[in-house]
Amino acid sequence: MAHVIYVHGLWMPGDESLILRRRLAQEFDLTLHSFRYSAAYSTMNATTARLEGFVRGLHTPEAHFVGHSLGGLVIHRFLERFPDQPPGRAVFLGTPCVASRAAERAGRFAPVAHLMGLSVAEELLQPRERRWTHARALGIVAGTQPLGVGQLLANFDEDNDGTIAVSETRMPGMSAHIALPVSHLGMLMSARVARETGTFLTEGRFSL
Repeated sequence: MAHVIYVHGLWMPGDESLILRRRLAQEFDLTLHSFRYSAAYSTMNATTARLEGFVRGLHTPEAHFVGHSLGGLVIHRFLERFPDQPPGRAVFLGTPCVASRAAERAGRFAPVAHLMGLSVAEELLQPRERRWTHARALGIVAGTQPLGVGQLLANFDEDNDGTIAVSETRMPGMSAHIALPVSHLGMLMSARVARETGTFLTEGRFSL
């Protein structure tokens, strides 16, 4: 089995990947490992350093990455800092690659900004330019079912998953991008998202 490192998003424990893990194992013979971190209390540097140790501890000749929401940015920063990793591919699910209007507006309220934590403050509460320059192929899945509190915060006037707009997921340098009728959290339960994720990780393309 090939190994997949899953990195969760803000306020998530990692266990939300259970259904995705089972589908990747059954349909694609992929073993998913959940990396856990605290977005609220850890800096991005501390988190990426721990991720480096986590990946090294797997002793695998091939390592794929899947990041949900903020988890995608953790993977991006990890590969910038520690580029010498086993070969593989990456898939981001609902990751705010270029911006997050919902986070920016929520961050205007001090108590909410505090709850979002250090990593979000570093990555999403100030303008940042990002580009995927890593050797591994990156596929991005965006959602178009607007269910989530982010819809109320950001007042989206475009397709979104209830937290992140489709346009916010498009990272320059990515290999492929698809938008599916799923919400920000619902994409982790979706059979179609799991199928597209597994297809990209094993074949380097989406089926659509």
